[in-house]
Amino acid sequence: MSGSDDPLDVARDAADHAGEVLLRYFRDGVAARPKDARNGMPGEAPPLTYDLVSDADLESERVVLELLRRRRPHDTVMSEETRHEIVQADRLWIVDPLDGTNNFAHGIPHFAVSIGYLEQGKPRVGVVYNPVTGDRFIACAGRGATLNGRPIAVASTDRLDESLVGVGFYYDRGAMMQSTLAAIEEFFGRSIHGVRRMGTASLDLCYVASGRFGVFFEYELAPWDYAAGALLVTEAGGRITDGRGGSLKWDRTSIVASAPALHEAAVDIVRRHHPA
Repeated sequence: MSGSDDPLDVARDAADHAGEVLLRYFRDGVAARPKDARNGMPGEAPPLTYDLVSDADLESERVVLELLRRRRPHDTVMSEETRHEIVQADRLWIVDPLDGTNNFAHGIPHFAVSIGYLEQGKPRVGVVYNPVTGDRFIACAGRGATLNGRPIAVASTDRLDESLVGVGFYYDRGAMMQSTLAAIEEFFGRSIHGVRRMGTASLDLCYVASGRFGVFFEYELAPWDYAAGALLVTEAGGRITDGRGGSLKWDRTSIVASAPALHEAAVDIVRRHHPA
């Protein structure tokens, strides 16, 4: 670890530390529980939720926050597990210490640490790291995007029927899921190669950045889900907007990320089925 206070060095070191924590828990096993779990009365139904948290999330977050406090003590941090209200700051870190908790809890080795750094609302650094595969996606504003040190770029196709589409489902199992399914049906009507629901939005965005997905969309994501991945997409030559084609506001939002030539067609579909 470098010990530098340069944002890229800090983000990379924080992701490595958090990845060590996650890998240990993943190999040893860990129980997950609902984020809003509570002690109910006998016979009372548990809260209706599919949003999980585990000790791995919390310890991963702890090591990231400790490193940020030590190396960047004057910066502000927004993190999924303990400081998840939307904040504005000149120098802001947006952290997801374990993106893909459902995968993690079920023993599926597709999850990541996601760390984004913004200055005056503009993404400057993004790191997404899967400690099981060792895949480390890194982007710096104006310097491109890499996977394990090698430059990456979005898909070159301009045709949806030559593309694989990534999709995410929010934990809502009602109208938002129906909207997502309707959009998927329309994408299939455009003869796409297929749809993949991988369960880790930060990595889905990296898959757009590396040309694996032509398009990724989801109808609700929080900033910690996309802060790092958004920079990876744009630095790899792609486009990312909200689901109606507008600019991202660093709040809860819908997302469409894609190769540039696919973006208008993808947004047309996602917008048509967008929840109110």
